[in-house]
Amino acid sequence: MLNRVILMGRLTAEPDYRTTQTGIPLARFTLAVDRDFSGQGADRKTDFLDIITWRGTAEFVSKYFHKGQLVAVQGSIQVSSYTDKEGAKRRSWEIVADQVYFAESKKDSGSQNNFDFSRYDQLTPPPAQPSAQPYYSEPASAYQRGDDSEFAPVADDDLPF
Repeated sequence: MLNRVILMGRLTAEPDYRTTQTGIPLARFTLAVDRDFSGQGADRKTDFLDIITWRGTAEFVSKYFHKGQLVAVQGSIQVSSYTDKEGAKRRSWEIVADQVYFAESKKDSGSQNNFDFSRYDQLTPPPAQPSAQPYYSEPASAYQRGDDSEFAPVADDDLPF
């Protein structure tokens, strides 16, 4: 079975750092993730996803990540079932993150990207802005298959980007 999730979004508030009764660190935060699509003439929708991290990752998140910061998260979905006060069966979902990454440069996060952070308090997504860096970039030297079916290095000047 496969249960992997990769998300990129902005923190809606400062991470909530705690320790369990047995002393294990955990951090919870909510990630605002814009959907890639929207209906014609409609505004883009945003999903607000609950994330939990444990141990060293929790300490890292609580120390270096802040409200409004663009982050990438890798983990798995965890579903919990419970019965509410009225006796109805309910389910809740959260992402258990085992990796959390910076998704913007330090200078971009330091300038706060000119976002109006009061909008997060109203649970509305931030305005879409292009990132200063691409989400994915090729390594400094790439390889291509040569005529002799050997992998040959490509000079950086020959790369298409």
